[in-house]
Order: sequence, then structure tokens, then C-alpha cells
Amino acid sequence: MKKILSIISLLLITFSFAQIKWMTIEEALKAQKQSPRKILVDFYADWCGPCKIMDKKTYGHPVIAQILNENYYPVKFNAEEKKDIQIFGRTFSNHNKDQKKGKNSLHDFTQYMNVSAVPSTVFLDEKGGPITILQGELSAKELEPYLELISKELYKKIKTREQWEDYQKKFKSKIKD
Repeated sequence: MKKILSIISLLLITFSFAQIKWMTIEEALKAQKQSPRKILVDFYADWCGPCKIMDKKTYGHPVIAQILNENYYPVKFNAEEKKDIQIFGRTFSNHNKDQKKGKNSLHDFTQYMNVSAVPSTVFLDEKGGPITILQGELSAKELEPYLELISKELYKKIKTREQWEDYQKKFKSKIKD
């Protein structure tokens, strides 16, 4: 009986952890054609400590995972990717992928999205056009208002800093401390 309870407990714990259904940028753009949704692109690098923290604590948070899975096509993109990708009618490459000194060079798609540092979070509209970029490590509580703002298209109504501050004051987080 103890073994059965232990197995059930283990399964419940396993399934209670948030799992984001990450896609490639190609998969997300293809999915948009079938069912339009915004895209969130998480630009990261293998060596990036803050990127790993965001993976675990921000994207691993159940509230964030739920919002992303329900409202976005979430994409992970290695800013130093070595493979070519074909999107937006062109091929993006990493021309200096064999660079051996220091950090690796940035992929053309990373540069195309104006990402100059990782972690960076880029939001794309339902047609793949850019909405905004958030640079740096974000906690779940810091990212949540942006996810709601963009998924519900409230960003189109905010034109001033005062309107943004008012939105932040009125925002009701689902994340419990």
C-alpha cells in the first residue's frame, strides 16, 4: 500500500510542475497560419546563467506556463544558433559559427529581431511582426503583466508612461508570493 501511495504522490508531483510546450520559430509561424496567436520568443544562450534561472523559475511557474500555453506560441531560440532557418521568405544564418575565441557570434535572426543580449523576450503579433522586446532576466511576477497586456491587446491603448503605470497599479497578479 505504501508503494502505491508513493507512486501516486510522485505522479501528482510530476504533473503539477508547469510544462510549456516550446516550439521552433518555424513551427510557431506555421501554426499561426492555421490558428492565429501571438508568439513569444525566448532568446537565450547555453552559457547564460540568467537564462537558466528564467527557464526554471519564470517559465517553470505554473501561472506563466498556463498563460503561455493558452495564449501564445512559445518559442525558444538559441541566440548563437548554428543552423540556418528559413522564415519570412529568407534564410537566416550564423556566418561566424566557427569563431573559437570568446562567446559565439549571434545568429542573423537574433540580430534581425534587434536582440543584442540574452536573455531577451520578443513578442510577435499574429502575422509574425514585432510588438516589443524585453531585455534581461525577468521573474514570473515581472513577466506576467506583459503576457496579459499583450495577449489581450491592451498595449494598443497605452500611449503614455502614466497609462502604463496605471495599468501596472490595477493589474491583479495570479502569482502568490
